[in-house]
Amino acid sequence: MADAAEIVYVPAARFGKIRLIGLATALAVLILDQAAKWIVTYIFQLRERIEISLLPFFRLSWTENRGVSMGFLTTDSDLERWLLVGLTAAIAAFVAAWLWRERRRDDVVALGLVLGGALGNIIDRVRLGYVVDYADLHFGDIHPFLVFNVGDAAITIGVLLLVLRALLTRERKPPQKDE
Repeated sequence: MADAAEIVYVPAARFGKIRLIGLATALAVLILDQAAKWIVTYIFQLRERIEISLLPFFRLSWTENRGVSMGFLTTDSDLERWLLVGLTAAIAAFVAAWLWRERRRDDVVALGLVLGGALGNIIDRVRLGYVVDYADLHFGDIHPFLVFNVGDAAITIGVLLLVLRALLTRERKPPQKDE
């Protein structure tokens, strides 16, 4: 009987289906991300309103993110913007290649989350020159997160799933055959 921590790889016959799960996850995240950004921009007209309180701990806050997390790599010129687009596109390509080669369904889903979120943010940067962030989770004056979007949340969840899996599971070495 297999141990719960044992890593089980998908047989080659099911490998294509696993890829489709990852790509479908990425597509779903991309669509949700772009739809949510469209809603806050055009339906709620958040850019003009700046802020809409929804719950005591959650509000929509218009933020044009011209960098990456925590203000790193903020772009002040078109050259820097396109360099950041190139860098994030290269990272997305790496994630896509990893997804394509990965055989573990859990990791494929996590990589799909990361890829979909990254593509949503890349689309914003190409179209607008910045990423639309709007979700502001707070507890009074305490803001445990920066203002974020669906793509950012998907990237964070995907990376956390990959890290947790790496920390909590160990590959067992196959038993040595006697010669």
